[in-house]
Amino acid sequence: MTDVELQNRKLKELLAYLAEHSPFYQRVFKRNQLNVDNVNCAEDLSKIPFTAKEDLQEHTADFICVPRNKLADYITTSGTTGKPVTLASTAADLERLALNEYTSFVTAGVTSEDVIQLMTTMDRRFMAGLAYFLGAQKLGAGFARVGNGIPELQWDTIRDIRPSVIICVPSFILRLIEFADANGIDFKNSSVKKAICIGEAIRNPDFTLNTLGQKIAQKWDIQLYSTYASSEMATAFTECDAFAGGHLQPELLIAEIIGEDDRPVKDGQAGELVITTLGIEGMPLLRFKTGDICIAHSQACICGRKSLRLSPILGRKKQMIKYKGTSLYPTALYDILEGIEAVQNYQVEVATNDMGTDEITINIGIQNHARSGDLGIGDVFRAKLRVVPKLVFLSPSEVTRLLLPENSRKPLKFIDKRRGY
Repeated sequence: MTDVELQNRKLKELLAYLAEHSPFYQRVFKRNQLNVDNVNCAEDLSKIPFTAKEDLQEHTADFICVPRNKLADYITTSGTTGKPVTLASTAADLERLALNEYTSFVTAGVTSEDVIQLMTTMDRRFMAGLAYFLGAQKLGAGFARVGNGIPELQWDTIRDIRPSVIICVPSFILRLIEFADANGIDFKNSSVKKAICIGEAIRNPDFTLNTLGQKIAQKWDIQLYSTYASSEMATAFTECDAFAGGHLQPELLIAEIIGEDDRPVKDGQAGELVITTLGIEGMPLLRFKTGDICIAHSQACICGRKSLRLSPILGRKKQMIKYKGTSLYPTALYDILEGIEAVQNYQVEVATNDMGTDEITINIGIQNHARSGDLGIGDVFRAKLRVVPKLVFLSPSEVTRLLLPENSRKPLKFIDKRRGY
């Protein structure tokens, strides 16, 4: 059975399941006089309205398709672009999550011979940490659940357990390197050979390393794999050894890329990712708008896989900033800041000013921040973006407290205070 045939069969099963079990989609089908028997393939999905994040936020319980006693696990989204949502999974959904991450590990060349060190949280109702743990179990690999932060503990674990793979936010790798340099740790000859990077882009749209990726690669000769996922899709797009985009798992997800007109874009053009989950029991989603902007590539990969591949996420649709006549995503600001040696950390904040337009403030952590006016950071922004945001210079420890407030599961690099967001 081809990938297309498999997806079409699973789509038919999903539609019948939603029509029978989902209060939310029962209303959608009835309101739009939609007969799901007339939807036979992915191309027919255009007959069905999109599901928005606001739908999930406002009608969470109506998406649940099983009795409460069948729900085995609860996770909560990070709420990066709005109100967090609690998602519920059945035991079968957790098995699907394990299969997803097993396949992702295999795609990145991880085997049962590897030992994996997790440098992100597995608690606080965070899906990613759980997914990695379940996938490693299915793969048969060793797994060290260290959690996020604490470079000293990370290096102690590397010394004692000798992991070959680490999973972390890529900017944290620079903190690990900095700690190793300061404490005489020979990190270049450690057991670590690969890093699976989550939460931040390490590549440009053409798959070359961006500034953050280059800074890591210049200091530590390990393989860097990008991976992209979300709690709502419970599926990851992970790079193979070709490092040319994250591979779709066609048995778990149908992906569409749409433009501003809500119609499919041409291959190679940027658009919003829309997903339809396959094989989920608890809270399946149909044509769910992720809000993430990316580029899809449909040509076969040199690794031999023929599945669709996704570029790095260019930005979130709701996070686009219009500043002094320039439209940009926060990633453009990140890339500039990562390229300035004196900048140790930063947080971007966007608010609505008195004129009703976007205003950008960047809190920048540098040593000796009182003398920061001599660094010419504003000139770098002016040269690359033609505009200069408001720059506030703080100590790195002050910015760290902004990035990691109490109970935060990941660094808050972007704060959106605009009216209506």
